[in-house]
Amino acid sequence: MNKPLHDAVDVILEQWQRERPDLNCSPMGPIGRLKRCTALLEQRLESTFSEFELSMWEFDMLATLRRAGAPYSLSPTELFSALMVTSGTMTHRLKRLEARGLISRQVNANDARSMLVQLTQEGVALIDRAVEKHVENEREILSGISDTILEKLDRNLAELLKSLERFDQQ
Repeated sequence: MNKPLHDAVDVILEQWQRERPDLNCSPMGPIGRLKRCTALLEQRLESTFSEFELSMWEFDMLATLRRAGAPYSLSPTELFSALMVTSGTMTHRLKRLEARGLISRQVNANDARSMLVQLTQEGVALIDRAVEKHVENEREILSGISDTILEKLDRNLAELLKSLERFDQQ
């Protein structure tokens, strides 16, 4: 029989069990592991993005525009809704990417009162290279886990996400 894995969260749970045996801290297990996984994943992802002189938010914004399909443009509202940031944060970020020549703002042909954010040719070329490396990096990150376990993990995380989004829609 395999010895159970022991990780940093197990140590925290053992400490709480010792200090507060009256408290069922079992919810701390999955949430603590998700938080720790997120922190470690972000480090790995950021290292790949930095090869392209991109931060995570810059990658996300460029990727969101690229996924939108040609002509790779969205309204600022569509962008900040997709990226879950405030309009003030979006304005600052748009200015940075525009200064780098990765996006431009175009008049919306359907509504002259509004603008569209569009990837420039340089932005398309950069995100196309970066996303290839990003997918390769993600594949490498997950390479130590069997396909069967990954499929189960993905299904379980989808259930968790559905449960969390339920609260977000209230």
